Amino acid sequence: MDGMVAIGAGIAIGLTGFATAYAQSHIGAAAVGAIAEKPEMYGQLLLLVVLSETILMMGFVVSLRITGLI
Repeated sequence: MDGMVAIGAGIAIGLTGFATAYAQSHIGAAAVGAIAEKPEMYGQLLLLVVLSETILMMGFVVSLRITGLI
C-alpha cells in the first residue's frame, strides 16, 4: 500500500471519528436531559444517538475503498 493511500485512509477514519464523538457528545447530553423529563422518549432518543454512529461507519467504508480492500 502506498504511503499517501494509508494517510488518506487514516484521515478518513480520524475525521469521521472526531465528527462522531462531537455529535454523540451533544446528542447524548441532550438525550439524557430529555429522558430525565420524559422517560417514554427513550426509544426515540436512543435512535438519534445510534444514527450519529453511522458517520463513523461511512468513514470506515470510505477508508476501505481508498485502500482498495473493497
